Amino acid sequence: MQNNGHTRSHILDAALDRFAACGYAGASVSDIVGAARVTKPTLYYYFRSKARLYQALVDSAHDGRFCLMQEAVKRGTTLEEQLVEILAAIFDHARGHRALTRMTFATAFAAPDEVPKEVDCGGACERNFEFIHTLIKRGLKQGALDRRFASKELAFGIHGLMNIYLMAYVLMPECRLDRATAVRIVDLFLAGASGKNSRPRAGKTQSNKSSRKTKIVK
Repeated sequence: MQNNGHTRSHILDAALDRFAACGYAGASVSDIVGAARVTKPTLYYYFRSKARLYQALVDSAHDGRFCLMQEAVKRGTTLEEQLVEILAAIFDHARGHRALTRMTFATAFAAPDEVPKEVDCGGACERNFEFIHTLIKRGLKQGALDRRFASKELAFGIHGLMNIYLMAYVLMPECRLDRATAVRIVDLFLAGASGKNSRPRAGKTQSNKSSRKTKIVK
């Protein structure tokens, strides 16, 4: 059988719809091949098993996120800019791939017998986290972050905020997930929630402050 990238992609799309709607156990191979309009031998030619098909989707989600982060970090020079670019890129991708985002979270939090033992997302998750962790370690070294905290604590902080917003979007599609949200998350992470530790917003100049005071006096 000639390898056909379009057929493989078509099977993945059909499988994603079924897995996202029914979970791993609820999505049968018969349902998937019916939705994809291919035969079972065709599916097994590309993926060998239902578990391999599921793994391919999980891999595409985590590998896609990793590629997005690699490209996004090049668009920023400071740690703040890099984190904003990363979150904005991941949020944009999630808006266009809500079912895939939902499936990856479902896999990560699944009970041991909900997905086959051979399906693994731990390594990819750790790789993606370590990408963020590396940026945080660099930020600590450059003095951009509070040295009272360990690098992993800080990495968990920004990584956790990002994932909370992604999960909120999966549960509530109306949840705002855009660049403005990315900016606010990074600002919260870097400045903290305490008014005592507040810092000037980016782009807020002394001249702006002066003009505001002048208007008040008038």
